[in-house]
Amino acid sequence: MTLHSLVNGIARYRVASALLFLLIFPLLMPYEALAINILIYGLFAVGFNLVFGYTGMLSFGHASFLGVGSYLTGIAMVHFGLHWIPAIFVGVLASLVAGLFVGYLAIRTRGIYFSMVTLALGQVIYYAFYKAERWTGGENGLRGVNAEVIELFGLRIDFLNPLTKYYIIWMFVALALWLVSRILASPFGSVIESIRENEKRTVACGYDVARAKLLIFVISAGVCGLAGALRALHLSVVPVDSLHYLQSGQVVMMTLLGGMGSFFGPFVGAGVFLYFEDIATNVTRYWMGAVGLLFMALILFFPRGIWGSLMHQLKQRGMLQGDRE
Repeated sequence: MTLHSLVNGIARYRVASALLFLLIFPLLMPYEALAINILIYGLFAVGFNLVFGYTGMLSFGHASFLGVGSYLTGIAMVHFGLHWIPAIFVGVLASLVAGLFVGYLAIRTRGIYFSMVTLALGQVIYYAFYKAERWTGGENGLRGVNAEVIELFGLRIDFLNPLTKYYIIWMFVALALWLVSRILASPFGSVIESIRENEKRTVACGYDVARAKLLIFVISAGVCGLAGALRALHLSVVPVDSLHYLQSGQVVMMTLLGGMGSFFGPFVGAGVFLYFEDIATNVTRYWMGAVGLLFMALILFFPRGIWGSLMHQLKQRGMLQGDRE
């Protein structure tokens, strides 16, 4: 098999390629908790990339969907005694509703106004959860989000085991990546990319741009909500910073680092960001400055992002066909 056919094979079967790599990923990391964080934040960035990378709408409020997914999953488990599997679906459903609310108000604006509206609405959601101390724990966060042991076909699946936890989360990520891939490969995926490239021409072609924007925003919120639900189970607590705008800033950085508008890029960006953050926090307390310097350097030398730049080079050399990334 030639390198040319290998590259195109990976691009053609991108979901399978990504999932196969993620299967061995924890073996490449220093410890399983870091691999789990990258898996969750990679999914968060994939959801954000649907709005930012593929549709061209920069949202500064996507942390609200991560937080809503986390909190509603935790509330369903802690206050209503729901099992963690249906609780995940409660978190995702709540994020879809939040996405519908925020998206309906935000898509009426464009450009920087869209970004500011999403930021403002995200902060509204943040303070609503912050003040609902009885349900959310306020500034202390929601504690006691403990996943029960599952007995399945005589096997005892312990969610507290880091490696077991990784592969359970991997299954949910696999489902989400398959769904995202199907959306992007559909005619609807072509519509949202055409909105990014030329919104006026898309309208002239007869497409309902407002409805398409709202739909992709809601789908994006649902994917981010799933990441939030999985994060709550991973941490066994929902910290209030899950909803903070700093989380929104981080996911923007991850997407830009990996390559916006590419399928693998968000995971690459999340991996680089969190791995470097892990190293920097062990070296200096000024780790945010170190991460910022890395971000600036990579943006200067890899303006398309790490994965995006690699794909661009492969296309330039004729090793990659079409727009598969």
